[in-house]
Amino acid sequence: MSTEHPNFKNIFKRENEIPEEYKVPVIHQREYLLNGELVQWSGDVTEVYSPICIPTENGLERKLLGSIPNIGPQDAMVVLEASVKAYDNGLGEWPTMSVEGRIKCMQKFVYLMIQQRELVIKLLMWEIGKTLPDSTKEFDRTVDYINQTIDALKDLDRESSRFQQAEGTIAQIRRAPLGVVLSMGPFNYPLNEIFTTLIPALIMGNTILFKLPKHGVLAHYPLLKAFQEAFPKGTVNTLYGKGSEIITPIMESGKVNVLAFIGSSKVANGLKKRHPKVNRLRAILSLDAKNAAIVTKHANLDIAVSEIILGALSFNGQRCTALKLIFVQKDVAEEFNQKLAAAVSALKAGLPWEKEVKITPLPEVHKPPYLEECIQDAVSKGAKVLNENGGYSEASFVFPAVVYPVNDQMKLYHEEQFGPVIPVVAFDDIKEPIDYQVNADHGMQVSIFSEDPQETSTLIDAFVNLVSRVNINCQAQRGPDVFPFTGRKDSAEGTLSVFDALRSFSIRSLVAAKITESNKALLNAIVRDHDSNFLSTDYIF
Repeated sequence: MSTEHPNFKNIFKRENEIPEEYKVPVIHQREYLLNGELVQWSGDVTEVYSPICIPTENGLERKLLGSIPNIGPQDAMVVLEASVKAYDNGLGEWPTMSVEGRIKCMQKFVYLMIQQRELVIKLLMWEIGKTLPDSTKEFDRTVDYINQTIDALKDLDRESSRFQQAEGTIAQIRRAPLGVVLSMGPFNYPLNEIFTTLIPALIMGNTILFKLPKHGVLAHYPLLKAFQEAFPKGTVNTLYGKGSEIITPIMESGKVNVLAFIGSSKVANGLKKRHPKVNRLRAILSLDAKNAAIVTKHANLDIAVSEIILGALSFNGQRCTALKLIFVQKDVAEEFNQKLAAAVSALKAGLPWEKEVKITPLPEVHKPPYLEECIQDAVSKGAKVLNENGGYSEASFVFPAVVYPVNDQMKLYHEEQFGPVIPVVAFDDIKEPIDYQVNADHGMQVSIFSEDPQETSTLIDAFVNLVSRVNINCQAQRGPDVFPFTGRKDSAEGTLSVFDALRSFSIRSLVAAKITESNKALLNAIVRDHDSNFLSTDYIF
């Protein structure tokens, strides 16, 4: 599927054809954040290449963006110890700081982060191939998320600022940090998804061991100084290198209290097993998904096609919330497939900064051949590629393919393709997609397309106990961030939202005393003189 096609021969541009405003300097990063210092690195490095290729005399070559430290296990343990020391069994500066103090630090970080907006957005485009509008949205949404988290913590603290009395006992109940958090995130949202765990974990008083993603790593480089200046030393420490080499000894040390991981369930299970005391490890995980869409004969097919395009192909389908398997009732399958194939064929492909571009190069080197393998497997078992140019690939670029009819003998039915391929399954009985979800290993989301109230109700009542979110006549998605985000089976552990994340990365802790005159006088004196950061009736505005 890699034969040259005239429609796509100009996807990749020569250096002199790239607009100056979208170019980025080559960044050879030789420092990492350790114990409040940007420590110089003189050891091995890993080169960072863009999915954007440049035509050369030797053919298309991925553009070199720079390089990053390749830290080994021994250095990684030094980074871990900095996080452990900063937490100091809960006695460190950051975990004992008042909520108001932590909020001020976070506000300073946001201010400093915004100064780097333009460079971070350009690095997102170059490192992972995300379009300019989506890269901009990712940055701005992350800033909004941090501000929403600050507001949510203020609300939480206000609720906790009073004393409670019961059965002759008076107590103040607040939330306390858990310890050292190992934060690991994905390449597809290297800023936003990582920060949805890192930021709430941080603001609740935990110290952070931050493992950078395999792609999108340089996009964090401009923010290192912001972390350094905004937070006490050792509060945030960064890790670079091969996860398989440096994370294993870190987990085996038993010094990680919380694993915040977004990735595959296989990797997450392996990491948890490395911890010597699993009962002491809290895990907040966002994992695999094979989200289905169900298009019934009562659906508005134009709405279904529009939403499925968004759900299946936003950022080339590289989202855990992407729609990855489409069930369509046979009565409307032919009409639906025609509309879907036409809509996919009309999508504009190109480089991230080009106007109205929807399909861009893929960051993972192995992804194009894997997708071709999945398509060929389906074709060999009776399926066809319905849309013009479907599956065409060149270097890091793959044009989306609508594949039909897919069945349970094919890879595309079971495997999470995480790329621009839309498998379509025909069904007769509405029970068939329900049975699929019952037997699936994943349970994140589903999208139902129907305008029949009784039919929709039947599907809702079945799926709410099989997945964590049922979308009606719209794509699967994470937001709004105030809504809970989780999954069943192998799709998640723990719940994230602006509200839930603060609770996920903390534990309820209380100070209690019998109601006696001497105890009341003691507690009043502590609160009045602001002697304790925990016991407080201050109201944060």
